Amino acid sequence: MSNLWWLLGGGLLMSGIAMAGSLALILPPQWLDRLLLPLVAVAAGTLLGGAMLHMLPHGMAQVGPTAGGFWITAGFTTFLALEQFLQWHHSHRGTPDRGAASGWLILVGDALHNFLGGIGIASTFLIDPHAGMVAWCAAAAHEVPQELGDFGVLVHGGWPPRSALMWNFISALTFPVGALLAYAASQRINIGGLALFGAGNFLYIAASDLIPEIKAPTDPQAAALHFALFVAGVGLVAAAAAISF
Repeated sequence: MSNLWWLLGGGLLMSGIAMAGSLALILPPQWLDRLLLPLVAVAAGTLLGGAMLHMLPHGMAQVGPTAGGFWITAGFTTFLALEQFLQWHHSHRGTPDRGAASGWLILVGDALHNFLGGIGIASTFLIDPHAGMVAWCAAAAHEVPQELGDFGVLVHGGWPPRSALMWNFISALTFPVGALLAYAASQRINIGGLALFGAGNFLYIAASDLIPEIKAPTDPQAAALHFALFVAGVGLVAAAAAISF
């Protein structure tokens, strides 16, 4: 199978994860409350590990440390701008949160997030397929709690569940669009910088959105569980890195 078909298939599969919000219609609310933060903890670990152990080494090998540092910073800063100027951020609570009052704003933010993710992950895959697959899995681990939270916010804001699921899926289709754009760019330029740009995105999401949420609980048992799951997430991608070498 050619790289193009791998990217298209992986992109559409990532878009399908947007339907994870339907679990909110099946599972009791108390179950969701118990599941979300542990899932966020794992996602934080996999995103951080995916960026540091897979995307950064391969991207740096393509463009060097100076240019690489620029691309990472650009990726990090772009996500900060996305939150600051659109007043949007990832939601994992299912209730209105900072900047989450408008359902359409959530969808626009998610569309941009997925588009940039598609570019970064596809670029990593085109440089090294193994690293790209690990980055895809790390992003997928993050998408499940994100989509559950976004679905909850939309429904809480008055959206019919079917409409919320449909528009969540449509906003996720920008992921394969970004992946195809990275493929087209790879025919003309060195895409190492785009992989590092994606790594900057991963680092921002993990450090700014996810880790603060798992640090919030004051219960020592919950804090210990979240830390253990974070370490497990890092450990999974570290094991994948070791296997790749």
